[in-house]
Amino acid sequence: GFKRENGNIIFRVEDTGIGIEEKDQQIIFEKFRQIEGGNNRKWGGTGLGLSVAKEIIELHGGKIWVESEIGKGSTFFFSLPQSQ
Repeated sequence: GFKRENGNIIFRVEDTGIGIEEKDQQIIFEKFRQIEGGNNRKWGGTGLGLSVAKEIIELHGGKIWVESEIGKGSTFFFSLPQSQ
């Protein structure tokens, strides 16, 4: 979903996954960083998706963040300035 607020458009993407602990919520936006490390990880990926999204959003003057609760999923938000 999305909404307009204070000259920005704020987009929202929700999931019903495992959730992300508060202490790990900034790590997921760093390049090549994932919550689970090592070769025995349960989830795949390179740890680049969210960091690339963050760079693109910030280059457009926006921000990205997550709100999450363990066992209930996560909601990712990003804002972009609304063009006139």
